[in-house]
Amino acid sequence: MKFSSALVAVSAVLWLSLPVRAQSSHDLPPPPVQDGQTESHGKVIFSRSTDENGQTTTQTALPAAAQAVTAPIATDAERAAITFTAYDMDVRLRPSDQQIAVRALLTVRNDGKAPLNRLPLQLSSSLNWERVRVAGRNVSFPVATLNSDVDHTGQLHEAAVPLATPLASGASLQIDVTYSGTIQQSAQRLMAIGTPDQVALHSDWDQIGVEFTGLRGFGNVVWYPVASVASILGDGAKLFDEMGEHKMRLAGADFRLRLTDEFPHGHPPTVALINGHSVPLELTTVESVGPEVNGVATATLPGAPLGFDAPSLFVAERTAHPGTNTTFWVLPASDAAVSSWAESTAHVTPFLQGWLGQRPRAELTVLDLPDPEDAPFETGALLATSVRIAAPEQLDGILAHALTHAWMQSPRAWLSEGVAHFMGTLWLEKQRGRQEALESLESTRNALALAEPSSPGVAAGQPLAQAIAPIYYRTKATYVLWMLRDVASDATLSAALRAYNPQADVSPGYGHDNGPSPFQKLLEQAGSRANLDWFFADWVNNDHGLPDLTIESVYPSTANAGNWLVSVNIANAGYAAAEVPVTVRSDTASVTQRVLVPAHGKAVQRLLIQGRPVQIQVNDGTVPEAQASIHLSDVPDNVNTTPAVHPGPVQR
Repeated sequence: MKFSSALVAVSAVLWLSLPVRAQSSHDLPPPPVQDGQTESHGKVIFSRSTDENGQTTTQTALPAAAQAVTAPIATDAERAAITFTAYDMDVRLRPSDQQIAVRALLTVRNDGKAPLNRLPLQLSSSLNWERVRVAGRNVSFPVATLNSDVDHTGQLHEAAVPLATPLASGASLQIDVTYSGTIQQSAQRLMAIGTPDQVALHSDWDQIGVEFTGLRGFGNVVWYPVASVASILGDGAKLFDEMGEHKMRLAGADFRLRLTDEFPHGHPPTVALINGHSVPLELTTVESVGPEVNGVATATLPGAPLGFDAPSLFVAERTAHPGTNTTFWVLPASDAAVSSWAESTAHVTPFLQGWLGQRPRAELTVLDLPDPEDAPFETGALLATSVRIAAPEQLDGILAHALTHAWMQSPRAWLSEGVAHFMGTLWLEKQRGRQEALESLESTRNALALAEPSSPGVAAGQPLAQAIAPIYYRTKATYVLWMLRDVASDATLSAALRAYNPQADVSPGYGHDNGPSPFQKLLEQAGSRANLDWFFADWVNNDHGLPDLTIESVYPSTANAGNWLVSVNIANAGYAAAEVPVTVRSDTASVTQRVLVPAHGKAVQRLLIQGRPVQIQVNDGTVPEAQASIHLSDVPDNVNTTPAVHPGPVQR
């Protein structure tokens, strides 16, 4: 068996010395031989062979460059200063041993105010740094264990890479790194805070495995190099803000990856997804040699900019089932459920086409998770979830949201996530009526009001254009899009969403550096409202909090022929302007007009109605407010005096 043993050993070596493609698409030259060294044609990080007794043996080489230290050396200022602008990665998986080895060419930029003398680079604590090269030379570096729940183990391995020449503020640098290790399922961070074991394991399901490899990236498992400030679960929203900050800083970065998966005999993967993109697999099998020899699957994601997503990697054995603008990759146990999911995609597609255009930018991929209880995950046009039989109304809502990501992709979180949530509420409106959709909005308003600053002087908040917290880029964004329906019209908003081009929306200033943002321009070009500066200034480009409206007074008077003229005075104690509907009702009629109430200002709206007015309503729930989003005032019988207004807003 010498021949097969040699093949096993060779196929198991995860090479780390071949050149990776640099940012310029030119091959990176092989590392130069240092003085006193002999040329090496490859470094074995881990290798497997068969001994004389036929037993498989594994050898692990420890890196000489990495020096363990007892405490982190880098500072939070250094970690926060680093922005990764390009990843060029060769990733090798050996799923039978849950192992990964990577060589990556990284481009980092110093976005801090001071020069950097070192670069803090972090990985999951289950991975080990092997080598770092700067300016073509190997460097020695200390490695510390950092407690941080951005990884499922609750810890990171941080290499503090010294620089011979400080990296100036605004300058960029390419570095060549290699690392390896195992990624097994771990719920250590959740169990540490008392989460029941099964709940924790169904939440933290990331792992490398034969039938399923799922690596969701920063916030779940840090399988690629990052630089982040340590964040712990239970410390308010710090962890989730750090996850959002990571996505925001990576948005627009160029990402390319070449994957090699060494699969056991009889278990070839059928689907690979990188950053939510389905990539074709090429299989090389060696069945004629013997069942103990692994096959190899390869896939490549060419350079593509990241959106508001953490880099992710999925490889699995699944069976493909086509649907409308969708492919379902499922386990045999889920075959019976696919037809109901496919029916739902067909059901919601015409609705999405009416709003977003005839064809999506990508096809939705639905990937069946290993356990029916595993928590769903989505990134871009990928939905990883348990595919099981469910009621059509439940599946319709899920797929209306998920399919929107296939149509609408943006580096802006408020457009990428906000539009998907917006379309979900529009689907609810279509199926169950406007009132239920508004009640769905209202159920999220209290959380938004708590997060928003009471005034710009109290806290900066999060401008929607740069939002990193879900309460902003999901909840507030959904409200903003509902408001744009009324401010600009459904037809105008639909036209802007159809015409939106994510490649044209990459400016970091977003609405400040070169005038209106691309999306604002599309709205202004498509509709009759030629200037939406006031709206975007208060609701998108800045965070001025929420409006706080009250009905100050109502003055009804008779006109002629049974008509009444009603004057409604509205005050806004908030720092954001609001355009709201004002409705006057009589026993036989109802009239609605819109009025713009400036921040810390007042507005008067006069409405003519047939019949004696009995009730006034300001806002219908589409504009989120600090206190409540519906204000009612009953008009008293005595029209010769100022009517008493309702003692407070009525929420319903």
